[in-house]
Order: sequence, then structure tokens, then C-alpha cells
Amino acid sequence: MQQTNEVNWQAIREDFPILREQIHGKPLIYFDSAATSQKPCAVLGALQHYYEHDNANVHRGLHGLSTRATEAYEAARAKVAKYLNAPNVDEITFTRGTTESINLVANTWGVKFLREGDVILLTEMEHHSNLVPWQLLAERTGARLRFVPVQEDGTLALGALDSLLTPEVKLFAFTHISNSLGTINPVADLCSAARAVGAVSLVDAAQSAGHLPVDVQAMGCDFLALSGHKMCAPTGIGALYGRAELLEAMPPWHGGGEMILSVQFERSTFKKAPGKFEAGTPNIAGAVGLGAAIDYLENIGRAAIFEHDTKLATYAHRRLEELPGVRVLGPQERGGLVGFVMEAAHPHDLTTYADQYGLALRGGHHCTQPLMRKLGLPGTTRASFYFYNTMEEIDRMMEILENAVRFFA
Repeated sequence: MQQTNEVNWQAIREDFPILREQIHGKPLIYFDSAATSQKPCAVLGALQHYYEHDNANVHRGLHGLSTRATEAYEAARAKVAKYLNAPNVDEITFTRGTTESINLVANTWGVKFLREGDVILLTEMEHHSNLVPWQLLAERTGARLRFVPVQEDGTLALGALDSLLTPEVKLFAFTHISNSLGTINPVADLCSAARAVGAVSLVDAAQSAGHLPVDVQAMGCDFLALSGHKMCAPTGIGALYGRAELLEAMPPWHGGGEMILSVQFERSTFKKAPGKFEAGTPNIAGAVGLGAAIDYLENIGRAAIFEHDTKLATYAHRRLEELPGVRVLGPQERGGLVGFVMEAAHPHDLTTYADQYGLALRGGHHCTQPLMRKLGLPGTTRASFYFYNTMEEIDRMMEILENAVRFFA
């Protein structure tokens, strides 16, 4: 992979037409990539090419367009498998994103294997997408929820694992990078701890898959969920990695065309994974776009992207701490985002103010309401970065926020 000093980051910005937009007459500064990333010309071009030249339904057609569409769709699956270092391409199921991937596991593996008295272990920093599905599953099965506490510095209280990760725990689900705090969790250690008590592990990689190398074999995880739209791909496409033995034991979730081997009036038989989880016409163009995004990211190098993003976040963290009345949340070592609170302004007011100057921040609870409640906050303002952002943009953000401190005071 390329190193940061070999990458022309300014030239890469030219691959993103939207970065030339103006908002309220000001140049756009897009610091909301944790919500959704922007799309390079390579991805936009792949979508256009598919619709102009290969658009047809997959798998079921014998004509030329269907064959080409199927080849593109399955080639994208192979790219995801390689990107995650999955042992087998059939361990990759296409979904609409991280949320659907987690719900798929909850409604198939969870419903089949969890019973009353079993425990689902989560952390206090989870996004609602890695919390609400397990709440629903617990209500349905009689399982109970436990939580690994978040410490004052934004890291997990790993010392509590001995008392929390007991043989009653059947599933340990946790985020790789917190979307509110930027905390990078030691996923390989957490997966190993789960395995030691016989628990299945699930990694929410929504904030990490596009930012740093992700290797499911090195992690030792049983499931991993990701969203394409946070890694330069279109919205509405994501993937679930699952170990082959687990996928094989899981029943289908949705029923319909494509996922069947044989249908009779009384009963049906189903394909092996991943086919049995992909009922109906899939998001073919989205998969093609995801494949193009993976090619684009790999050409830059995820190690270089991670180094660049963390430099931006570290710099922003330091500069924000210089502002009076501003508190930065989370640890010093972080992924490519910073969450902060300004004493003088509610996060919604601050993000609205920043927008008038072309600065796109995000304000609110970031789908982590329990965490915000624990921190005693209504929400935070979040600046999240990607490889198309620059130090100069952070300097401009600081000028806007310095003016905001005076304005709201």
C-alpha cells in the first residue's frame, strides 16, 4: 500500500465534483463523512456505465445483458471478500447497509439460537443500529442485555469484561470505531475474549471499513457489517461477512424470488448462503458502485487513508481544545472524527450557524442516545473527516467556530 507522503491529496480532491459546490455563496467544507461520504468520479462513472450498457436483472436471464450484469454483481462480491480478507466469497451477503446486516443476524441466527436466560453483550457506545435490533431480539426470545461501560476518557472499561463476558453470553456485538467519540476499539482482543467463553462476535465496521485495513481473519470475528455509503459507494448497499458454518446454520430472513431452489404450493427449499439471504432483485448498481469504490480506495491505500484521517482528527482535536468554552469528547488516539460541545450553543444551533459559512458539521445525538444520556449531554457537534479533507479546511473551521463563540456568547 502507498504511504501518505506518496499520495497527492490535493489531486484526489479533484476526483470529487461535489467538493466544488458552494453553500450560501461560500465554498463547501464537508466535515460530515461519518454520516455519508462523497463519491468520486470513478464510482459515478461505474454507475452510469452499468445503467447505460449492462442494465438487466441478475442470475435468472440467459441473454447477454443479464450475463454481463451478473458478472459485474458477482465480481463486486469477490472484491468485498478480498477487501475484508474473507476466506470464501460465499461468506459475503449483500444488504442495504450495516443496519440491515445486523438485523439479518438478529432475525436469523439470533431467533434460531438464543433462548430465555441467554445474554447479549453490547457496549455503551453503540449506534442505535447495533442496539435496537438486539433489544427487539431480547423481547422476542427472553434473552437479556448487558453493557460494557464507557469510561470518562471515551474508552471501554475492558477490566469489566471478566465479570460481564460470562458463559451466559451467546453474542458479543460492538463497534470498531465509535461514531460519536472516535474511539478505536481493540476488536481482535474483544473477539478473542468472546471466543474464549463460546460467544459469537459481531463487529460494526460502519466507521472503519473505509478508513483502515479490515481483516476478518486477523480480527477473528464471526460476523462483520459495513455500509457502502460511508466508503465512497452509493447509498442502499452494504455487506455482511459471516463465517461459513454460521451462515449455513441460519434460516432465510426474507422470502421471495432468487433465493430458492424449489417452490411447491406447500413448501420451498432454499439456496446455500449467500443466495438464501438475497431474496428478490438486489441493488445491482449499488453493488457495482461498491466494487468501484473498493478499487478506488485500494488504489490510494487504506493505511495511507488512515494515517491522513487521524492526522486531521488529531489536529482538529488540538485546535478545538484551544477554544474557550469548548469540550472535546473521546480519547487522544482516535479515528477520523471529533465530537465536541460548546457551552454557549446547542449543537443544532452551532451546526446551523456553521452552515451559513459553507461548513457542513453534524449536531445531535448521532444515534447514540444512551451514550449521550450517560454523558449528561443533549448531543454534540461532530466534525468527521475523510481523505479528501485538508488541514486548511480545519483552519477555516476554527475561524468559523471562533466567530461562533463570540456570536453565541
